[in-house]
Amino acid sequence: MAPGHVPVLLLEVLEALRPRPGGFYLDGTVGEGGHALALARAAPGGTVLGIDRDAGALETARRRLEGAGCRVVLVHGDYADMGRILRERGLGPPDGVLLDLGVSSHQFDDPERGFSFQRDGPLDMRYDRTRGPTAADLVNRLPAEELRDLIWRYGEERWAGRIARFLVRARRFGPIATTSRLAEVVGQAIPAAARRRGPHPARRTFQALRIATNRELESLEAGLDAALDVLRPGGRVAVISFHSLEDRLVKRAFLRAAGGCRCPPGLPVCACGARARLRVLTPRPIRPSAREVEENPRARSAKLRAAERLESMAGSSPG
Repeated sequence: MAPGHVPVLLLEVLEALRPRPGGFYLDGTVGEGGHALALARAAPGGTVLGIDRDAGALETARRRLEGAGCRVVLVHGDYADMGRILRERGLGPPDGVLLDLGVSSHQFDDPERGFSFQRDGPLDMRYDRTRGPTAADLVNRLPAEELRDLIWRYGEERWAGRIARFLVRARRFGPIATTSRLAEVVGQAIPAAARRRGPHPARRTFQALRIATNRELESLEAGLDAALDVLRPGGRVAVISFHSLEDRLVKRAFLRAAGGCRCPPGLPVCACGARARLRVLTPRPIRPSAREVEENPRARSAKLRAAERLESMAGSSPG
């Protein structure tokens, strides 16, 4: 593995997806290739498709997956588009889909990427640096009300209103263009008593801006729908989330797909025609062990949920 790169919940992912020789597995957030390499080694003669929005991460994954013992296809793109990607490359339904959400160690530790409030660098935060607005664009262009709503919705930050007002006031004297400047303004906005408790005062604001910059929750919703569409019958999907917004979204998507009939109670027969599409494999999310957290503190907030596709693929196609 690359220095600092430790795939989270690796054994648990393998237990959930059950990779087998000759199988086809899709890693929608391949990153530096840690999970993908383990899947490739467990599926000799098979195929691993890795997708990532970060072109640099794909190059790292490409080097790591050389000689992995199976066919490897790497694609620069968004996992929400996995159906189209499968069609364009002539690949059939996968046996398993993995989504490992959030920021990789490489991205977080590189000051030039702008993800960390602990390292000074340009306020970028884009996974794909070839497109879209940066976090600095959001901070310096959005009105106070939209900044407040963004920080509250994606960061669950109780001081969102104060932070938004301080950001708007600070940018009058020049653009907020660096991570250190953003962290400084956020720290000034949060009352001293609150700053003395808990994690770094800028953590939630940085999380919110990262999610908004990359439209992460929109991609996750679309990606979960796409995974259910493309999986073969009996295929499995596993999702590792790192904060409550992601975990709730995954939990609800799985429960909806596993729910079957949605008719009002009391009807003598089902009128909606809905069928359960999934069997949920994790009634409660799987958390890392104390030993894993000790060895890799960034695994502390990780949660793994998994499900298995039920119905026939007849009449459907990837995407």
